[in-house]
Amino acid sequence: MKQIELEPGAVGRSPPRKDGADKVTGRARYLDDLTFPGQLWGRTVRSHVAHGRIRGIAWDPRFDWSDVVRVTAADIPGENIVHLIEDDQPMLAHDVVRHREEPIALVACADREKLEEALGHVKVDIEELLPVLDPLQSTHVFKKYRIEQGSIEEAFARAHRIVEGTYRVGHQEQMYIEPQAICALPREDGGVTIYGSMQCPFYVHRAMERLLKLDGSHIAVIQVVTGGGFGGKEDYPSVIAGHAALLARKAGRPVKMVYKREEDVAATTKRHPAVMKYRSAVAADGALLGLEADIVMDGGAYVTLSPVVASRGVLHAAGAYRWPHARIDCRVVMTHTPPNGAFRGFGVPQTMFAVETQMEKIAHELGMDPLELRRKNALQLGDVLPTGQKLTSSVSAREVLDAAAARSDYARKRAAYSRLNDVHKRRGIGLSLALHGAGFTGSGEVKLKARAGVELTERGARVLSISTDIGQGTITAFAQMAADALGIPVDDVEVADPDTSRMPDSGPTVASRTIMVVGGTVTKAAQAMARILQSFAAETWGASTVECVSGVFRAGGRALAPFAAVARRYLAERGPLVCIEQYQHPPGIEWDDKAFRGDAYPCYAWAACAVEVEVDLDTYEVSLLDVLQVADAGKAVHPVLAEGQVEGGTVQALGYALLEEHFWSAKGQLLNTRMQNYLIPTALDVPVVRTVLLENPYPSGPYGAKGLGELPMDGPAPAVAAAVLHAIGRLVPELPLSPDRVMRALENAS
Repeated sequence: MKQIELEPGAVGRSPPRKDGADKVTGRARYLDDLTFPGQLWGRTVRSHVAHGRIRGIAWDPRFDWSDVVRVTAADIPGENIVHLIEDDQPMLAHDVVRHREEPIALVACADREKLEEALGHVKVDIEELLPVLDPLQSTHVFKKYRIEQGSIEEAFARAHRIVEGTYRVGHQEQMYIEPQAICALPREDGGVTIYGSMQCPFYVHRAMERLLKLDGSHIAVIQVVTGGGFGGKEDYPSVIAGHAALLARKAGRPVKMVYKREEDVAATTKRHPAVMKYRSAVAADGALLGLEADIVMDGGAYVTLSPVVASRGVLHAAGAYRWPHARIDCRVVMTHTPPNGAFRGFGVPQTMFAVETQMEKIAHELGMDPLELRRKNALQLGDVLPTGQKLTSSVSAREVLDAAAARSDYARKRAAYSRLNDVHKRRGIGLSLALHGAGFTGSGEVKLKARAGVELTERGARVLSISTDIGQGTITAFAQMAADALGIPVDDVEVADPDTSRMPDSGPTVASRTIMVVGGTVTKAAQAMARILQSFAAETWGASTVECVSGVFRAGGRALAPFAAVARRYLAERGPLVCIEQYQHPPGIEWDDKAFRGDAYPCYAWAACAVEVEVDLDTYEVSLLDVLQVADAGKAVHPVLAEGQVEGGTVQALGYALLEEHFWSAKGQLLNTRMQNYLIPTALDVPVVRTVLLENPYPSGPYGAKGLGELPMDGPAPAVAAAVLHAIGRLVPELPLSPDRVMRALENAS
């Protein structure tokens, strides 16, 4: 393992972002910047109760509806469902509502002021029913999992100490800069073209097929420049796209829907809340013997992505540690709040907070240094996870932990802060260790059969993939990977816009899979193209062996021709050249979906986070003093972008730790729906995040790369909790660590 160094070629360097100039100059056009001829604006009529039976919809006869398009469930030509894992969520509610703000009807008008007025003249009569808002009171289970290894009874019988803890986390809002935004255009062939801010165009495509009863060839879904997603634009765009498409087909005109911030926060998906009970059997020397965990996640009103969020959460619930014996149960249940869905980390930040805070509690009860406890039990090559997976490559738990401890000056500061006795302010430092599986869980990638490719151009090549750039830099990274495979400068590679009518289905932009899975497939396609062009050049110039280096084909050290000249000649003589590859799981990866055992992920990324805090004993506020994140993602394709991913994910996780909290009324209404009252970190709340990238290449990853995007979300929250524990001597087991919770922890101890 080594720190990143500047290397030849594009991969491992940090060229300017391909989309950077357009974004900083304002030339980039987001959905709300686009206007289509004859365009109408669309809005949604929503439920005003959390649970109830719809008795009817009244359209005020005194209002002029002549230029207002109206849509209800009766206007749906296909199936009234939002296509995803289960068919339980209606596109428009027609008999019952299961959450406040649930869509019931749609309206569209060219005059935006009249459209707003029209919403006030629609009355939905609903017989209100009692909502269930506490997941622990819900009896409606969407999905449940169990992971079991060894004998948990034996572990507890042998234990020197049994440590128990209950940990709670609430909703978290993605709060992307650009709200949900879609425009639907009806076509002359009866089809529809969707433009939108989204992560997963083929999700929307499949949803439109069922909703509109159309053949897939009559639907095109095109991602435009997108101002952030974080999982919030994985599944929800299918909803708003369905609404815009229904209005557009009835109106015969384009319909644009752009949510207001309050509507977006109130109605769309969020991170799953969770209640997690842990029991750990521990030996006298700190060796972990057994883990028993019971996890309840709140799925909200409909299934959406809850089964896969819960599966990833439960698979990471044991953390980055050896547990010879384990029994981990997880169930995700229904409540009458808006459905919860994907959010960066996909269930792992919840369970990682629980297991890492449990490690702090174990260390505290044993009188042991938390770093020593983690080092003693951290996973290493050859260790076996609770699913039976043996770790055979690219394991960096101890390395990232040791780097974080050294770079943060953990030992010295922990000793120094322990000696401070200020009656008004206390300081503390805490660590966390995290792992994150790259790619879809279990057999997901095998079933998906992701495809991606490259197309020869007169100058270089064009990457063909449905994977979307939502700010993380995919366009640039894919160009780098293809460029190195072809032996040409990165400027000679372009990346096609994601369009379901033109691009192969490389799967959704989720689950830390873009670089490892899709980027690896792009690389293989580019390598295949390189072989074809090398053979063509060898045949053309009568050479035995040809290679392309720095954009020039060479044979035996002799320059033959620039890549562009060879490309033009190939296209003129043999026609278009497109190379498409399909992702193949590495050999030896086996997973049993039914038993929920085996190799859940082909590899894991690793991170350690160190956080210093100051706790004000008068106001109970927690202030951040220093934040360090050490991450191993195998290979940093673009180090600057990789550091940006780590820094951004860390700040998002610090918001989860200290600030972000939703408040609900007793009747299921979300009370804080604006950025003024749902607080996310600003530059004044967070110190400079120090990032350290380590490289422990994954042999089956492209250039050694693994996933990185979600990893930095997992560790900061428990590191903050650990630092607060060190500062005040009391554990706060619930997020966020708000002043009232810190105060209660201190008061309950006195």
